[in-house]
Amino acid sequence: MNDQRWNAIKTHMDERQLDCLLITEPKHVGYLTGFFSDPHERFLGLAIPKNDEPFLIVPSLDLEAAKAESSVPLIRTHSDTDDAYELIKGWLGGGQGSVGIEKDHLSVSRFERLNAALGASDYADVGGVLNALRAAKTPEEIEKLRRAVHLIEAVLTEGLKHVRVGATEIEIVAELEYQMKKLGAEGPSFDTMVLSGDKTALPHGNPGSRKIRAGDMLMFDMGVYLDGYASDITRTFAVAERPSDESVKIYETVLAANLAAIAQIRPGVTLASVDAAAREVIAEAGYGPYFMHRLGHGLGMDVHEYPSVHGANEELVTEGLCFTVEPGVYVAGECGVRIEDDIIVTKNGADVLTTFPKELTVIGG
Repeated sequence: MNDQRWNAIKTHMDERQLDCLLITEPKHVGYLTGFFSDPHERFLGLAIPKNDEPFLIVPSLDLEAAKAESSVPLIRTHSDTDDAYELIKGWLGGGQGSVGIEKDHLSVSRFERLNAALGASDYADVGGVLNALRAAKTPEEIEKLRRAVHLIEAVLTEGLKHVRVGATEIEIVAELEYQMKKLGAEGPSFDTMVLSGDKTALPHGNPGSRKIRAGDMLMFDMGVYLDGYASDITRTFAVAERPSDESVKIYETVLAANLAAIAQIRPGVTLASVDAAAREVIAEAGYGPYFMHRLGHGLGMDVHEYPSVHGANEELVTEGLCFTVEPGVYVAGECGVRIEDDIIVTKNGADVLTTFPKELTVIGG
């Protein structure tokens, strides 16, 4: 394991007086061991007993891959006909004391089976410490994030070449997702969103058969996974001709809010103050009620992860955090604009990973 991560885990176990840790979220297993896998319905876990050697639990069909990739040398397997929970009982022993688990990941049925096997006196949630570890990105992780951002920007550049009056939203989505694979992405990091006209006023709208028209605003919200890390970018354009004066005002307001939030970012300020910097710009322009979501979210191995950047989060910004800055204004029946960047917090401020231009641009024809 990465020494820093291992030491943090062991320290947490000592502080919480945990007898065992059982990590079951596949990305956390990969984060701690280097072995990334989607086990589907099969059991995957990393067991860390307080007074014994840690071991990886994998389906038998993944044994060779785990041996090649895992930094944890002891690997135990189960077949499709085994009861994995009975095997875990044999490996760890029943009548456990305090066991650390990820309560947000374990379903009720899986927890009940685990509890029947281990019979622990207490189960402590360790999701928070794992999220905190993941939040502080290493230089290697930052480079992976940067590459994922550069790839989605290349996808957007290619996708814009296919925008034309009369094309449908879903046709553009298909082209974008083709370009993702063509340019080397593992896949989209979430459902690709292309919205046009009054549908841009739907923050999480669904692309469909609506045909793009001259004068429309056109919103792209998309990302990719590359080397296990996600990107997430939103840009909004005008199609074929300059949009209405009101649309231009909304766009300029959102852009100013985006820049104000980025300027606020530095170690020691609160996440709430970053949200407030954008929200104040939008409120002063008269659009306060039309910005109805948080400013951003953490970004890393998941496209949405810790921290949540909203007006009630008084946690401090720290060096190494990666999160999105995505203010928006959405006027129902008219149009919406969102501009989203991915940033890394540095000791002096924010390193903006996204480089795609943000000025209002007319595209297509």
